[in-house]
Amino acid sequence: MLSKLVIGLNRFANHFRKLRAKPENILLLVPHCLQITSCGRNVIHDVDQCAHCGQCNITEILKVRDKYGIQCNIASGGRQAIEMVRDPSVRTVVAVACEKELSDGIMAAFPKPVVAVPNQRPEGPCKNTRVDMAAAERAIESLVLKG
Repeated sequence: MLSKLVIGLNRFANHFRKLRAKPENILLLVPHCLQITSCGRNVIHDVDQCAHCGQCNITEILKVRDKYGIQCNIASGGRQAIEMVRDPSVRTVVAVACEKELSDGIMAAFPKPVVAVPNQRPEGPCKNTRVDMAAAERAIESLVLKG
């Protein structure tokens, strides 16, 4: 319940912040659980190791990354995610995760703005999760500074 409240308050605050950034200063941060467990590739250390098989959202995530020219990282945990967010080149973040991780990440990243996109967990937490790519792309589009 608290997680949803934090995410809602963050969404409300972001609405008034009029967030915009150059594409190279936007980080799309996704959890390792988006990678299908049967995959033998190590995309956690290098997202470009994806085989583009289409069994998980990683292929779509890479297409969006390349389309907008944004940064993209996969985090295996909260500490690693915060380290990525604290990179000086990152001005704003589109984060995909479960509500609890999003809530914790929003608070840990403050004052850096985070746009939260909750993931879908058809097989339960932390296993073969999915992301609504249309929602993730809308979040990125809303941040990209044009011109």
